[in-house]
Amino acid sequence: MSRIVNGPMFTDAPVTPFRPGPVGTHITIRGLTKYFAGWPLYENFDLDIPKGKIVSIFGPNGCGKSTLINMIAGLIPIDAGEILFDGKSLKDTRIGYVFQNYREALFPWWRTIDNIAYPLKLMGKSKVEVDRRLAELVASFDVKFDLNRYPYELSGGQQQTASIMRALAPEPEVLFLDEPFSALDFEMTLFIREKLQEVFMQTNTTMMLVSHDLEEAVYLADQVLLLTKRPTSISDILEYSDVRPRTIQTLTSPSFIEIKRLSLEIFQREVRK
Repeated sequence: MSRIVNGPMFTDAPVTPFRPGPVGTHITIRGLTKYFAGWPLYENFDLDIPKGKIVSIFGPNGCGKSTLINMIAGLIPIDAGEILFDGKSLKDTRIGYVFQNYREALFPWWRTIDNIAYPLKLMGKSKVEVDRRLAELVASFDVKFDLNRYPYELSGGQQQTASIMRALAPEPEVLFLDEPFSALDFEMTLFIREKLQEVFMQTNTTMMLVSHDLEEAVYLADQVLLLTKRPTSISDILEYSDVRPRTIQTLTSPSFIEIKRLSLEIFQREVRK
């Protein structure tokens, strides 16, 4: 017996037991399969994401970096496979998501403060709880701009700061970031990068970051996940363990330079294939 899922044909086979990841795994991905227009993007893809780490995803154009985190976050349906968070399903897991296009991520008809509070209200939090959490976020991000203004009245960096605050409001177990700096100027990129690092050091939230900037990807990462061309598989996973907080001096440290060199070497090898 066979079945069709989004075009490709899969043959029914005996169900194999779910294979858990090693100790310390937070997100376990088994047999992930996704087709577009009948062609495989991911096929029987396995991955283990460690708990309390930042994993940066880097790879050739079109390999499906954003698609990967969108599938894990439940924004794009998968054709086959299973994804568990600490053994739980997505619906039982609190996640946060920071989109690349901050202009479309915030509701323009709501004040910025209401945008940030939105996930807390969805969770049924009381006004006292919402106000307390908002005060914590404002203090953590040292917010100087007026959150009572509408998003379109703010600068791009301020809008993205608000987007990140909203994603962190429910204290997510996993935070997904899809090229969060790509539309920002250099000054705001540095500011938000450091704020994310501070949040991570305070909370140890598992984070998955997609970036097209190799220096940025390595700088924030505990692991650099390097992908191949499609059909996408894992080319390599590089561990990077420089102490935090990482600073401008980190960029010239021998360990940073070596991980960046290795990442670039692997990336170029995949592009040439």
